[in-house]
Amino acid sequence: MPLDGLDVLLVGGGGGLGSATAELLGAERARVFISGRTQGFDIGQASGRAGLLEMVPNLYGLVVLAGDPARGPIEEAMPRSHVVNYEGPILLARAAAEHMKARGTQGAIVLFASMQAVALFPGSTAYAGAKAALLHAARILAKEYRGSANIRVNVIAPGVMQAGMAESSIASGKYEHYLTEGVIPRYGKAADVARAVRFLLEPDNYVTGQVLSVDGGITL
Repeated sequence: MPLDGLDVLLVGGGGGLGSATAELLGAERARVFISGRTQGFDIGQASGRAGLLEMVPNLYGLVVLAGDPARGPIEEAMPRSHVVNYEGPILLARAAAEHMKARGTQGAIVLFASMQAVALFPGSTAYAGAKAALLHAARILAKEYRGSANIRVNVIAPGVMQAGMAESSIASGKYEHYLTEGVIPRYGKAADVARAVRFLLEPDNYVTGQVLSVDGGITL
């Protein structure tokens, strides 16, 4: 089913993955609203979350791409990661689901985790722990809003993408061994993620409470 005329909010949508997603959804004539860090909507704050929902009163789809790589000493990175990678997105998703339910909208919510949330990568505790928590909480939300409300909540777990946070790591050669060892055929593209988002936003989609790994097979 088409997305023509449906309002979709992309939070953290100003980066490479968000731009590709906005372009694809816009090509199908969805009404795309993009919120980035420079616009003053802090999803870690209740006022920021409320402001976003006020901006899109006829919300059908919410896509939260916001994230923080949680670099630095773990004592500093962990609390920051908790807010940006887990608490903010989940509270926004819950508020959006309530917003949709109150309006009788059978909408769709797509949250972003990471390959680090579904597999074990040394040195990723602060980031991966928060994203794993997000993944689990998203499935709880999906269960809470299933049935007659029919508000679907799903998670995308990207692998090594040639966009966003992974670009600098690719440039440094950090992930080169995945290619030379034949683990993946290529690095992911922003369009790979955009197509996954489009699938999960489809109005007649029958999928909820699931995690879709877009990683070329890394987490296998």
